[in-house]
Amino acid sequence: MVTVVATFESILHIAQDVYARQFKGSPEITACAPGRVNLIGEHIDYNDGFVLPMALPMVTLIVGGRNGTESQVNLVTCCEGVDEPRRCSFDSHSVTKGSPQWANYVKGVVYHFGHPIPGFNAVIVTNVPVGGGLSSSAALEVATATFLEALTGQKTESERQKALICQKAEHTFAGMPCGVMDQLISVMGKEQHALLIDCQNITVQQIPLQTDDLVLLICNSNVKHQLSSSEYPTRRKQCSQALTAMGLSSYRYAEGINCLEALEDPVLLKRARHVITEIKRTREAAQALIRKDFPTMGRLMTESHNSLRKDFQVSCPELDLLVDAAVACDGVLGSRMTGGGFGGCTVTLAKKSHIQKVIDHMAEVYAKAGGTPTFYLATPSAGARLITHPKQ
Repeated sequence: MVTVVATFESILHIAQDVYARQFKGSPEITACAPGRVNLIGEHIDYNDGFVLPMALPMVTLIVGGRNGTESQVNLVTCCEGVDEPRRCSFDSHSVTKGSPQWANYVKGVVYHFGHPIPGFNAVIVTNVPVGGGLSSSAALEVATATFLEALTGQKTESERQKALICQKAEHTFAGMPCGVMDQLISVMGKEQHALLIDCQNITVQQIPLQTDDLVLLICNSNVKHQLSSSEYPTRRKQCSQALTAMGLSSYRYAEGINCLEALEDPVLLKRARHVITEIKRTREAAQALIRKDFPTMGRLMTESHNSLRKDFQVSCPELDLLVDAAVACDGVLGSRMTGGGFGGCTVTLAKKSHIQKVIDHMAEVYAKAGGTPTFYLATPSAGARLITHPKQ
């Protein structure tokens, strides 16, 4: 069964109600930003590659306004799955990271925003699953930046710069050395489009993604292995070491030359092979979508998963089981893990007419292994925005 996600209207109502009870008034500003699913191009955003994400209809929403103080910020979160306490206060003119962890994403954006931030009250709510690999962190960062633009009247100089501010916040305050993909798609998402991001020079191209016959199915494994936090920086280091060993300054110069022969270390060979082939696959996938060649898109997705499983080694038994179960079904064009790995979600391209059978089979196979998956149907959606006239 596909999970029914709380609607935008329902989470907006929750946020307004909590704001009224906590701060005795009505919010002046409503901003939101979406989560994302990456269709292909995994672990190459920090290797000068190409990625092809799309924004989800699920969003993080911030409501609030100035509180009359010079710099006191009061935050309340209604998000499930975050650490306690659910309320946090800090000085916007002297921001330091600390507990609770969820507030560090907001603090980081405040710190790097580039303009003085007056005191404000805000309530945060989301229907992006926290910890599910759908980039709830970037959604929070980008929603915060959008909120701060309205609060201060100071727009960031470009959408690209806005994403970079949010990426820097995650680096410095959340301690995750991520690429810029998640923040860019959350800022720049467009309905009925994926976003091809060239991570070498941070340029983007909107890629049409519209079909009446196919759907994108997200399956949350509902597991997250602890390896994820330690292995991410390890993979980055290994990719850098492999690049140096090949005598190259960028993986973009590896295409078309037999550079892998220079790698004697078998682990570095695997890492570099994934990056080089994934860059090629992602370019081909974007062209396939432009041609509406969805069988090729599906094949590339499955090839991507196999590379992530064998060469980059960031999959896990649960994700492999779900992908294998999906591709065994009639009507499935392709499937892969998405996100950092070691748990989280898969994304599957399937015929709409077959989707219930696909869901039933994946759930049955996963249940036999002791797991309980969560399913979502995803459509390419809009990026960050200010809600100027929210429904009351």
